[in-house]
Amino acid sequence: MIFATLEHILTHISFSIISIVITIHLINLSVREIVGLRNSSETGMIATFFSITGLLVIRWIYSGHFPLSNLYESLIFLSWGLSIIHMIPCLRNHKNDLSAITAPSAIFTQGFATSGLSTEMHQSSILVPALQSQWLMMHVSMMLLSYTSLLCGSLLSVALLVITFRKNIDTFLKSNNFLIKSFFFLGVEYLNEKRSVFKNTSFLSFRNYYKYQLTQRLDYWSYRVISLGFTFLTIGILSGAVWANESWGSYWNWDPKETWAFITWIIFAIYSHTRTNQSLQDTNSALVASIGFLIIWICYFGINLLGIGLHSYGSFTLTSN
Repeated sequence: MIFATLEHILTHISFSIISIVITIHLINLSVREIVGLRNSSETGMIATFFSITGLLVIRWIYSGHFPLSNLYESLIFLSWGLSIIHMIPCLRNHKNDLSAITAPSAIFTQGFATSGLSTEMHQSSILVPALQSQWLMMHVSMMLLSYTSLLCGSLLSVALLVITFRKNIDTFLKSNNFLIKSFFFLGVEYLNEKRSVFKNTSFLSFRNYYKYQLTQRLDYWSYRVISLGFTFLTIGILSGAVWANESWGSYWNWDPKETWAFITWIIFAIYSHTRTNQSLQDTNSALVASIGFLIIWICYFGINLLGIGLHSYGSFTLTSN
């Protein structure tokens, strides 16, 4: 009873703190960046990390097994992983470009786990025979950490594509608008237009430089976070193959979960290849990562929704409120 109460309290504390962090981010975006508020948001995510850590430890103690046996626990673990990724730039004293991705993703996953799933899934139960193995912690934790990293890195790539696309559209429209004006307005009107263009050159150059710096940082972090996730995914698939051989007598069974995990691995292997090719970097690699974002959700969420295959114990039902 005490453990259940502590878990309930920590769940609400972590969710409340993330909500406050999101509010602070919105204030910084809508008004202007305030150093004190930014530091408060970083402190809030650290407090969230410790709250979720305490929640998982308490659940581990009273259930008697590592808390990754159902979708509710995996979503809480996913939120925990997002809070870790959020803190990585802070440890290296970098500008935290990940916060716009990690904080909303954490509140979404924890909010869905708390309110979107049936109350039965919140309860810890005895492990099914297939999960009663020492490989549970190794395989499932690696897969969930890979999902966390790959989702975060893919979202950064999506942001990079959006900024690059908007920049190209703006450049195209401005060049067309200037050509039309220079064709129709001759003499004084054209000279005035030309003077105003030169007057705004420094401002436009500053904006373009800022966008360039932002895209470079997004590309930097997306590549490193995806590389980390790809490593976790490789370890998770290999450990899962060993576990499958112990449980089912075969390293690979082409189960839907296994198949989509393999497809995910192929997509991000292609991404890694595009990063080694200079001509395919930036937007091409970001496009591959964006496709990977959809594939990850199918692998992690879609297969559980269908509830088919050897991994059907991970299926779930939504609340009927």
